[in-house]
Amino acid sequence: MSADVLQVLVDRFDPSALELDRPARVRLSLEGDGAWDALIGPDGVRRLEPAGVARPDALLRADADTWQRIATDLRGGMAAFRARRLRIRHNLSLGVGFLAATSGNTGAERLRFRRLHTRRGTLSALEAGVGPPLVLLHGLGGTKASFLPTVAALGARHRMVAVDLPGFGDSDKPLGPYDPRFLARWVAGALDALELDSTHLLGHSLGGRVALEVAFEQPARIDALVLMTPSLAWLRERPWMSWLRVLRPELGLVQPTPRPLVEPVVRRLIPGGDGDGWAAVGVDEFLRGYLTARGRHAFYAAARNIYLEDPDTFWNQLRALAPDSLFIWGRHDPMVPIGFMRHVETALPSARHVELECGHIPQLEAPAQAHRAIAEFLEEHTPRDRAGPDRGAGGGRVAARS
Repeated sequence: MSADVLQVLVDRFDPSALELDRPARVRLSLEGDGAWDALIGPDGVRRLEPAGVARPDALLRADADTWQRIATDLRGGMAAFRARRLRIRHNLSLGVGFLAATSGNTGAERLRFRRLHTRRGTLSALEAGVGPPLVLLHGLGGTKASFLPTVAALGARHRMVAVDLPGFGDSDKPLGPYDPRFLARWVAGALDALELDSTHLLGHSLGGRVALEVAFEQPARIDALVLMTPSLAWLRERPWMSWLRVLRPELGLVQPTPRPLVEPVVRRLIPGGDGDGWAAVGVDEFLRGYLTARGRHAFYAAARNIYLEDPDTFWNQLRALAPDSLFIWGRHDPMVPIGFMRHVETALPSARHVELECGHIPQLEAPAQAHRAIAEFLEEHTPRDRAGPDRGAGGGRVAARS
C-alpha cells in the first residue's frame, strides 16, 4: 500500500483540535508496508514524508486494512485505538490528538486537545463531551491521557476536561514546592481559564489529594467530588522522614538520566512495562516527564510532599470537607491500601465509598464498575445542584458489582 491512504488523513487535519506550541513528528506505520512521518505544527500538517531515522514524537502503528478503514470512516481512528487494532507509543497525548484532529468531527462534543493559559502559566488539557462539567486530575507520574477511558465512558453525559498538572505531561514545569496548595492553585487557574464557576471534580491518586485541596480552599466551586484511590496523609510511622527532609528534590535538576540506561530499568520495574499494553504506554507517559530536568524535579517534589505531609493538619481538614464526596478504593491497591477507608469513614461519615476488585488504577483495571459508580453518583448530584437543594447525602459503602 502506498502513502495515499495516509495522505487522506493528513489532508483533513484540523489544527483547532490539537493545539501545539511547537512542531512535532508523528510516525504512521503500516505493519509490513513501510512508515511515513507527518510533520505537524501549530498551523497544521506541514508535509508527509518517508520515515527517517530520528525517533518520532509519537508512533501510530496498524495494519494496512485498519489504516484504510480509518481513512474511510471519519471517526474510525479512535474506534481502532479503543479496539487495540491501532497502537500508539512514545507520546499518547500527541498520538490521540492526531487521531482527533483527523477525525473530521467538528461538533461541540468532539475530542480536542487545548492549552489553558492561566495567570500562573500554561496547562495542557484534553476535552470532549457536552453537559455538566467534570474536571479530571491525574496521579503522580501520570498525564491527562490516563483518563482516556473515563472520557470515552462519560463524555455522553458530561463536558469532560482532563488536565495535565503543572510539572507533568505537556504542561509548564515551573520550579516550585509541588505541595497540594501549590498544585491546587494551578487547578483553580485552570477553572478560571475554562470559565467554570463550579464543576464536578475527579482526582486519581496525587490528583485526588489535589482535588481535596481545591475543595478545602474553594468549596463553593465544587459541586461534587470523586476521589479514586487518593493519596492521603500517612498515619503510620514514616521511617524515612528525617532523611527526606534533608534530601532536596532540586537534585533532580542535575541528575544524569540517559534514556538508554533509565528506560530499561523503569520498564522492568513496572509489570507489563516492557510489553505493548496500557502499562507500557503508561511508562511512555512517565518517561516523557522524568527524562527532563524539570519533570524530575516535579516528580520528586510531589512524591516527597506526599510522604512528609502532616497527618494532624490533613485529617482535621478532611473532617470539615464541604462538597459531597465519593471515594473509590481498590481492594488490591499496593499504593493506597484500602485500610485508609476506615479512617476516611471516621473523619467524614457523610462520604460514599465504593470498593472494587482492582489495584491502584480503577479506570484501567475495573473500568466498567468504576465508571458506573461515578456516573451514578454524579447523576444523583447534578439535578440537585442545579435546583440548589440542601446537600449532604448519607455516607456508606457500596460493594463492587460486575
